[in-house]
Amino acid sequence: MTAHGPVMPVWSCGGCGLPWPCPTRRRELRAEYADAPVSLALYLGSYLVQAAEDMPWTPAGVLHRRFPGWVRAADSSTPAVQQRSTATVPAEPSREAPDQAR
Repeated sequence: MTAHGPVMPVWSCGGCGLPWPCPTRRRELRAEYADAPVSLALYLGSYLVQAAEDMPWTPAGVLHRRFPGWVRAADSSTPAVQQRSTATVPAEPSREAPDQAR
């Protein structure tokens, strides 16, 4: 168990006093979730929700960067996955009269 856990509701690190997750805890989390980056992002996302409730005056962007935002930004070894649309465009209906559609 780490000594670098969050002290709520101020969200400071219990081990070093820096804003949580501190650099030490980030390294620990990276090691713990090395093979599961999506799980790490979900885990930190749940903390983001709690922190937003505890610190409603903090801008959402600041909280995002502090909690799940660093996960992908710091991972330069894995390229971002480019998503391609699988949507298809329906064929245009015939503009001819129903009798002439043959």
